[in-house]
Amino acid sequence: MSVYLVATLDTKGAEAEFVRAELAAHGVEARLVDTGCLGTPQVCADVSREEVFAAAGTSLEEMVARSDRGEAVTRAAEGACRIIRKAFGCGECSGVLSLGGSAGTTIGTACMRALPLGVPKLMVSTLASGQVRQYVGDKDILMMNSVVDILGINRVSRLVLSQAARAMAGLVTLRAAEAGTGDRPLVAATMFGVTTPCVERAREVLEEAGFEVLVFHATGTGGQAMESLVREGVVSGVLDITTTELADELVGGMLSAGAARLTAAGQLGVPQVVSVGALDMVNFHARDTVPAEFDGRQFYRHNENVTLMRTTVEENRSLGEEIGRKVAAACGPSSVIIPLRGVSAIDRAGEPFDDEAARAALFEGLRGERGVELTELDLHLNDPAFAEAAAGMLIELMTNQGDDS
Repeated sequence: MSVYLVATLDTKGAEAEFVRAELAAHGVEARLVDTGCLGTPQVCADVSREEVFAAAGTSLEEMVARSDRGEAVTRAAEGACRIIRKAFGCGECSGVLSLGGSAGTTIGTACMRALPLGVPKLMVSTLASGQVRQYVGDKDILMMNSVVDILGINRVSRLVLSQAARAMAGLVTLRAAEAGTGDRPLVAATMFGVTTPCVERAREVLEEAGFEVLVFHATGTGGQAMESLVREGVVSGVLDITTTELADELVGGMLSAGAARLTAAGQLGVPQVVSVGALDMVNFHARDTVPAEFDGRQFYRHNENVTLMRTTVEENRSLGEEIGRKVAAACGPSSVIIPLRGVSAIDRAGEPFDDEAARAALFEGLRGERGVELTELDLHLNDPAFAEAAAGMLIELMTNQGDDS
């Protein structure tokens, strides 16, 4: 098995060759993948740029003729992804290491996102010290700051690239603790700070019943990661207590998980219990980052870097309808459980986001969708009894599905 080393060899050839030699010094074979296009390769690749573009359904000649750097990057990413996915499927790829600037980071991390969790992924990038969500996505990608531009081997780049090679060598040669299949079925749950008491108690109930619980922080990437894991077929049930990411997607907050949120379990027939945790809020960074269009809305300063905005009556009705539509479309056992006394720690009597009209609109939106099994409890979401009821419902759905099979 080999580490696939991805780089544009017309601009990063010497640096890639240095990393390959460093890996070899630690007993790790590297296959060098050339994703360059317009310049002349500085070193020889194990996977040529011709092969990369052919895998993307085009040719190097066509890309050179077009002389469109943006399209070349897109096609190089497509081709390299396909080559590396195939190699991994054949047992020939033990990890991916890449180095580059904006183009190289786009290509390298696309290849990494195409691989499952647990496969070593290391990106040495000039962009690693900034916002990297678009590169990391929902995968376990290590982003390493190159400090200086990746142009030549000097006292700084030598240190950084050597560290990257040693890190990758360690990842592929020192076996991680085996996750194993285990004998406990997996349950995925969603949590936010303001729904923590509920999820903690529900987790205890599920673990006492013999399940292993994976909790995902509903910060956009958390919801995406959960949906991705469900689609990989390793999850037996979903306790989707915290659907707050839907509010950010609807209104334009910073923690959206995309339009596909709350679809994987339904499409795959995985038992799910869904609730409305933290739908009272939309998330932004510091107060001065909130778009001017929201002036006049109700805000709560969670901390100096997080500003919460109360969702309106109309937004809550739309959110209820969306949840209802998505759950009603599920092809597996699905239930919705709602807490009539509040949906987060700051949405209850005496708290800043307490809004009976908004809650009523949310619940009305849910009630209006036919085909949804809906349970209403005169409790707050963080009441222990609510958590126990939600966990119990999921256990029943999973047990009944097992009996039916």
